[in-house]
Amino acid sequence: MQLKELKAQIALGEDSRRQFKQDITNADSLAAEMAAFANSEGGAVFIGVADDGTMPGLDRGDVGRINQLISNAASQGVRSPLAVQTENVSVGKDRLIIVLSIPKGVDKPYFDRGGVIWLKSGADKRRVNSREELRRMFQSAGLFRGDELPTKAGIDKLDRLRFRDFLRDVYQLELPDSKSKLQRLLQNMNLATDDGVLNLAGVLLFAERPEWISPQFIVKAVRYPGNEIHKSEYLDMEDCAGPLQRVFDCAMSFVMRNLRKVQAGRGVNAPGLPEIPAVVFEEMLVNALVHRDYLISAPVRLFIFDDRIEIISPGHLPDNLTVAKIRAGNSNIRNPILASFIAKGLLPYRGLGSGIKRALESWPDIELIDDREGIQFKAIVYRRAMDSTVESGYNLDESSEKGSGKSSEKILGLLKANPELAAREIASKIGITQRAVEKQIARLREEGRIRRIGPAKGGRWKVLQ
Repeated sequence: MQLKELKAQIALGEDSRRQFKQDITNADSLAAEMAAFANSEGGAVFIGVADDGTMPGLDRGDVGRINQLISNAASQGVRSPLAVQTENVSVGKDRLIIVLSIPKGVDKPYFDRGGVIWLKSGADKRRVNSREELRRMFQSAGLFRGDELPTKAGIDKLDRLRFRDFLRDVYQLELPDSKSKLQRLLQNMNLATDDGVLNLAGVLLFAERPEWISPQFIVKAVRYPGNEIHKSEYLDMEDCAGPLQRVFDCAMSFVMRNLRKVQAGRGVNAPGLPEIPAVVFEEMLVNALVHRDYLISAPVRLFIFDDRIEIISPGHLPDNLTVAKIRAGNSNIRNPILASFIAKGLLPYRGLGSGIKRALESWPDIELIDDREGIQFKAIVYRRAMDSTVESGYNLDESSEKGSGKSSEKILGLLKANPELAAREIASKIGITQRAVEKQIARLREEGRIRRIGPAKGGRWKVLQ
C-alpha cells in the first residue's frame, strides 16, 4: 500500500471495516478485535494511527513487538486460528504504520480465548448474547438450519392422514402401526429430533395444526385500496395458516381473487384470464415459504395494491447470494429439509434456482430487493394498466389457446401431488375458472385418467397411469 492510498483510507475514518489503534499491548484484546472482524465482513486495523486520524506511527522496535503480538493473537487467541496479513507503510522520519488485514471468516463463528463471540457494530465491537443471533451465525456457517429447530410438539401432533398419504404416494410405504416405529421413521426422515419431538420442518409440513405450535410462521395477506398501506382500511384480508401446502393454496387463492380478469377480445361468455400469469405468484410464494429465514419470528407478508403486489419474506439473501445471482438462476438452499420434501410434489418447487427466472420470463416487471438492514427480502410484482396488458407481451388470447391444451395435464400433475385438492384450489393455481376446472375433471374421469375415492367431501382423487 502506498502512502497516498493509506492517507485516503484513514481520511474515511473508522467504521465496520476500518479501525485505528495507536499502539497494541494486549494480545487477548487484539484477538477479540480479530474475531469481530472475521465474524462480520472482514476489515483492517491501522496500527500507529490515533483515534482522530493523525499518524504518529511506530518505531522499528514497536513494529517487531506488535508483529509478534499479532502472530500470537491470530494463532492462539482466536478459535479457529485466522490467517491474517500485515503490511508496513512508511510515513517518514523512520516511522511506520502497520496495516493488519483480517479476512471475512470461512469457519464462523470465531471465539476469543474466553469463549466469547464478537461482532462488529459500527466502529466498535459487541458480544453476541441472544440465542437467535447465535443460531443465525451457526446457520450462516452451515452448522445449523432453521428447519432443524426442535419444537415442543410430540409426534401425537402429526396429521396422520396427511403423512400416510405422503408415504403412500411418494415412497409406496404404509404408515407404521406403532408409536415407536413411527417415531423412528420420522427421525430417519429428519422430521423429528433424537428426543422424539417434531422439528420445525416436521411441524410445518405434517402437523395437524402448525399454527398452534408456531403461530408466527403464516402468510398475512391484505388487499389495500390505492397504493399505500392503511392502518385500518382494507378491501380484503386473510391469515393463511396450516401445513405449508395449505398455506400456499390459501395465498395463491388470495392473489388470484384480487387480480383483475381480462377479456382480451374474447366472447362475453368466455372466462377472463388473470392480468398477470398465475405462474409468477406460484414461483414467488414457493420461494417465500421454502427459503425464508425461520430463525426470525415473523410471518411472510403479502400486500396487494392498485399498482403492485408485494411478497415480503423474513431474512435477507443468505451468504454471498445477491439479486443479480438469483436473476441468473443461482440458488442457495437455506432450509434443506423443507426443500427436499417440497420438491417431492408437495408444492410446485423444482429446487434448481429456476423459479425466479421462470417468473421473470412470464412477467418481466418484477423488482427484487435484498434488504439487509431490514433483514427481509422483497419481491414487487408491478401491475399494468388494463389497456396495456396485451401490448406488454402477455398475449391473453394466445395464452388461452396454449393453456387450454395443457390445463388437463396441469390438473393431473396437481392431483398427483395433492389428491385432496378441490376444484377451487386448482383454479387458483393454474389461473382458470373453477367451472373450467370442473369440466376438465369431468372429461378426465370419462377418459379413465382419474378416479374419485371416497365421497365428494372428504374423499380424494386417484391419478391412473
